[in-house]
Amino acid sequence: MLTPADQPDAAEGARPIWSVGALLRAVADALQARFHPVRVQGEVSGFSRAASGHCYFALKDEQGQLRCAMFRRAAAASLLDWRDGQLVEVEGRLDVYGPRGDLQLIVESARLAGRGNLYEQFLRLKAALQAEGLFDPARKRALPPLPHSIGVVTSLDAAALRDVAATLQRRVPHLPVRVFPSPVQGEAAPAALCAALDRAYAHFRATGECEVLLLVRGGGSLEDLWAFNDPALVRKLAQAPMPVISGVGHETDFTLADFVADVRAPTPTAAAELCAPARDTLLAAAQRQEERLRQAVRRWLDAQAQRTDRLAQRLGRPSSRVGAERERLLSMGLRLQQAARRRLERDAARLERWPQDWTAAIARDLQRRRWRLERAQAQLQLLDPRLVLQRGYALLTDAHGHAITSVAALRPGQDLTAQLADGAAEMTVKASGS
Repeated sequence: MLTPADQPDAAEGARPIWSVGALLRAVADALQARFHPVRVQGEVSGFSRAASGHCYFALKDEQGQLRCAMFRRAAAASLLDWRDGQLVEVEGRLDVYGPRGDLQLIVESARLAGRGNLYEQFLRLKAALQAEGLFDPARKRALPPLPHSIGVVTSLDAAALRDVAATLQRRVPHLPVRVFPSPVQGEAAPAALCAALDRAYAHFRATGECEVLLLVRGGGSLEDLWAFNDPALVRKLAQAPMPVISGVGHETDFTLADFVADVRAPTPTAAAELCAPARDTLLAAAQRQEERLRQAVRRWLDAQAQRTDRLAQRLGRPSSRVGAERERLLSMGLRLQQAARRRLERDAARLERWPQDWTAAIARDLQRRRWRLERAQAQLQLLDPRLVLQRGYALLTDAHGHAITSVAALRPGQDLTAQLADGAAEMTVKASGS
């Protein structure tokens, strides 16, 4: 144990005068001698991991709170997924942090002992609300690609509002931002947040403004963020008519509002970055599109200019074209005259040949008619019944001159006439039979 730095009259029984640093070192030595090692069980609160790798948090129970530090080596060896609300058992040594005179526990090892009551309540609420379908990914909506205005629900005194405002001013200074203020911590915060959301919803339905809504708050312990786990607030968020981005706490913090929101951002600043594309990005895209249009128009104009040049080359001088057309007309006129002359010559020759052609045609027609007549006479002679009579046949007719062609037409005593090749003979039927 250390002794006071200067004790000039200690032998005389005077009380020693300690310097602050010496006294703190003496207390630290006494604590380490008495409480080394020491095991402590408590609920994790306010856990944070610095860029150096060191971790800082507090252990608490119903009776008090103890600051803890876990240096990089011990933190790297720890297998715990550190979260607020965890009930852990840690082993380490008590020390005094000189610059502030704070009592702290230097944690050298830790293991999970269970979960704190607040975290267990968080899990129960999450399971109940999830059973209602409030966290279903199918009900999540996409953010508008180009919102015309943005709404923010947070406290006017919150650092998160300043971060969001600075980010929006830097990225989208052209967009109007409307703040719906509400406390974000304490017993009255859930009801106030619900009222602020109602105002935002009514404003959107009346005006169409605030097409995307940011619900933001800075980091803190599980107790600090508990308002965003309120079931009434979660159900109110599920009724939002516009997409909602939840940016509550730090990247390692999770609340039930994160699960019901359409988009969860790790920080308020990230929520402001997600709600709309940056103006510089849009301007750069517009400039690229403008350049593409300029190039397209330039290419089109070049193509039209080349086409005009080709047409001009084909057209040549107007006087040359007129001369060429005149020569073409003269040539066509000569060709027309020659064709008319040849036509007249052919018609004249045809007129000269016409009497001869007509006489020959008449002679050919008379010859054809004579041949047809001769063939008809030959066919008629073939049908002359006298030729048949000359072969020994006779034509029988009754008294009325009707031809007898059947025995059934005969009757006894009937007078008939038999026409032979050289004359006719009268006869009478004596009897008839088949």
